[in-house]
Amino acid sequence: MQRGFQLGLLLLVVQLFQEGLGNIPAVTLAFLGFNVYLYMFPAAPPIKACVSFQHVHRNKEWRRLFLSPLHHVDDWHLYFNMVSFLWKGLRLEQHLGAAWFLYLLSVFSLLTGLVYLLLQALMIKLIETNDALVEFIDFSSHSSECAVGFSGVLFALKVVCNHYNPGGVTYMLNLRVSNRFASWVELVLIYLIAPGTSLVAHLAGILVGLLYTGGPLKSIMETCADFVSSHGNIRPSRSYYSFSGHSGTRQESSEDPSHAETSATSDYTESYIAGLSEEEQINLAIRKSLNDRGQTRQRETARPDYGSHPTDKAVMSQEELLRRRRLRRFEPQASNQRRRRL
Repeated sequence: MQRGFQLGLLLLVVQLFQEGLGNIPAVTLAFLGFNVYLYMFPAAPPIKACVSFQHVHRNKEWRRLFLSPLHHVDDWHLYFNMVSFLWKGLRLEQHLGAAWFLYLLSVFSLLTGLVYLLLQALMIKLIETNDALVEFIDFSSHSSECAVGFSGVLFALKVVCNHYNPGGVTYMLNLRVSNRFASWVELVLIYLIAPGTSLVAHLAGILVGLLYTGGPLKSIMETCADFVSSHGNIRPSRSYYSFSGHSGTRQESSEDPSHAETSATSDYTESYIAGLSEEEQINLAIRKSLNDRGQTRQRETARPDYGSHPTDKAVMSQEELLRRRRLRRFEPQASNQRRRRL
């Protein structure tokens, strides 16, 4: 069955070109394109691709576990899910590595469906054994629903993103929410605003994300990756996040404290300081400035005097310009810090 060209799909294409196809990591772009292709040319209608305990476990239709996260009901369902996936893919694939990110997507897609089935089975059990509880909570609608779409996997990815950015905040309906609780708040808000969405599928995604960030899932995935790959090169890259995202590669620990401090200041970038407090940023800028001055003096004493050679002046002017830019960046923050202490 082929679909016509619809507004949600058009907006998604516009969003991709605004971001720039060359700026989107390969796995993210390929996975997104695969979802669009299956929307245009679905492998099965949504009613036959959705996942539920009745269809999967009782009717043994296990292929629904693979079809459900890759199919969408309409163009707006596809648009919102893929735009959300685009932003998460831009952050995670670059920092985890393409191979691990693809591995993560595959595991999350399958495991979210399995956890969803377990939650449905649990609700069916509660309905059968606890009539008093059913009077207060309507489990019947959730236990009989059939879920389709990528939203559950997106919630799992959101938990992973927030795990690597614990100090950040998210604004939801003008509410300032810590990233630690953002997934749970979004779970409730989406259910209240759009009651037709699957609360159980979103909850399953959160639980899968927590199994990865705080449970044994990541270790199990690493063990399986090492078993498949003799060189162990599928493991996630050794990267970490600051307040606004990726902050670079971890520095190896050094026994020499001075070496460790030099490494920290030599790798001073805008993305590195994003996770530091204002006072720490100011102290880091001062150390960096002093370190630059010391290195400049060492180069001047070790280098023969060429007088007023234009090349030397150009090098010195560039170094002085960089130093001044670093200090100028922190002047407003230093003044704000002093005002707060008064």
